[in-house]
Amino acid sequence: MAFAADPATHAYYERRAAEYDDWWNGTGLFAQRERPGWAGEVEAVECLVRELAPARTLDVACGTGFLTRHLRGPLVVGIDQSAAMVATAQGRLGAGGVALVADALALPFAGGAFDRVFTAHFYGHLDPSERAAFLREARRVAGELVVVDSALRDGVAPEQWQERTLNDGSKHRVFKRYLTAAGLAAEIGGEPLLDGTWFVAARGPVF
Repeated sequence: MAFAADPATHAYYERRAAEYDDWWNGTGLFAQRERPGWAGEVEAVECLVRELAPARTLDVACGTGFLTRHLRGPLVVGIDQSAAMVATAQGRLGAGGVALVADALALPFAGGAFDRVFTAHFYGHLDPSERAAFLREARRVAGELVVVDSALRDGVAPEQWQERTLNDGSKHRVFKRYLTAAGLAAEIGGEPLLDGTWFVAARGPVF
């Protein structure tokens, strides 16, 4: 049982919402971590998102909207299973977008409702059956898929259960995969967009 079907993981992300951006910004518990080149790669990811062509875009597992706010288009919708994450994302998007609580594996939208599905740091939490379900849903509602996730690094197991600690000291078990850009592109049937030390990204074809 992995991310999408795990109530404990849902609870973890709900509790993590208030401190989620510490991971991106290198603050809080992440201030003392050795992550050479991290800030530059975060900027590269933000640039990649800003430079995507404007499109009707659905951001699946949008979290706090850290990247969602950079998406351009006549319509930007973010969804997440965490109400706390969605509340923060909606504040970031303002009148230019909508954030909703929804199930990423059973998207509440009609076929072809969007031009693009975007997702960051969600795909790598899914087990094989969940990945297949997500890809089916993404391709049902949009013609393009862009995935951002964590890069596979030396000394890091490509698939693992992690124990994560929040600011309140609580510990949580989370499933996580690390990917190469080429491997991610192959899984979604597309092309690499970013091949970094910390982040990878790929785009699936228009169907």
